[in-house]
Amino acid sequence: MTAMSAVILPLYVSILSLIFGYDEAELVFVGDAMQHSAQLDAARSGKSSYDYSNCFESLPPCVAEADFAIANLETPVGKPPYTGYPCFNAPTQFARALTDAGFDLFLTANNHTLDRGAAGIDATIATLDSMGVHHIGTYISDSARVHALPKIINLNNIKIGFLNYTYGTNGITPSKGKVVDYIDRDIIKADVDSARAAGAELIAVCIHWGDEYVLLPNKKQQHTADFLEAIGVDLIIGGHPHVIQPMEFRPNRYYPEKNIFLVYSLGNFISNMKTPDTRGGALAKIKIRRNDDNAVQIVEAGYKLLFTVPGTSPKSNYKVMEASKVDDPAWKSKADTFIKRAKAIFDKHNIGVAECTE
Repeated sequence: MTAMSAVILPLYVSILSLIFGYDEAELVFVGDAMQHSAQLDAARSGKSSYDYSNCFESLPPCVAEADFAIANLETPVGKPPYTGYPCFNAPTQFARALTDAGFDLFLTANNHTLDRGAAGIDATIATLDSMGVHHIGTYISDSARVHALPKIINLNNIKIGFLNYTYGTNGITPSKGKVVDYIDRDIIKADVDSARAAGAELIAVCIHWGDEYVLLPNKKQQHTADFLEAIGVDLIIGGHPHVIQPMEFRPNRYYPEKNIFLVYSLGNFISNMKTPDTRGGALAKIKIRRNDDNAVQIVEAGYKLLFTVPGTSPKSNYKVMEASKVDDPAWKSKADTFIKRAKAIFDKHNIGVAECTE
């Protein structure tokens, strides 16, 4: 770039911004969307039909209002029989309800993705494709992965690359040519480079890692996060522990001109886990914007606490809502305990990330 163009380009972008407004977008991430047996029982509306229509009606408006919302789909979906833990499989209606609630991208690389083997991979991908919803993390073949990646989404003229990896699949090995994206530094680096070469201005890595039920990240998570930061990843969004873990929003230590948003774990989004810590989770809300020098930057990051409340009878659905709005007497004290424990972790360990006020 010449000295003259270095002066003119930011001025040109600034003028366009004044006339048309900045390119900006809002992203929302939630944690693990699970289906335990009690949830399946509650949603069953007939011999082979399921209704999840009211599970997500009390979500914060920011999910539906976001330019792009992402959830970890921690179960195969598609063909019966449908089962909960330890070998998950959920009906198509579950994925449909999540889509209707406003989710645009499903992450499928997690430790339960092979619970139904190769057939489960096929059924899940066929289901999501039939719904026209984005998904990453598992593929029916090597060639399908090559075709699917890099996954770049254009949001309000901002190109964002999304990638998804898991630490493992509960000892089950992919068969019949199916592909699961495991955490492998060489593969991740190649994928990040490919996304950047294809025009991604921001890169999000969604990663399944860590120790279950532990409220702080382990050393392996920290080392992996450091590697991702060093290769220029902008958003690192973690899941798997089934409880919340700290968040950081700060300048990248290797590229100080860039901000990074790191979440070690968003916890559960919806589940039938029993303890207050596992009954709740966090929603991460991020704003990105193109600045005066035409670079895309993360400019805001915050969280909301969510809590899953079972129905009042065996046949009424589980419902996700803001934890502070739980008023069912049977669950309010548990929600309050979750809030207290989550905020104790966030207040002590978060860097630059506070609770959203709207």
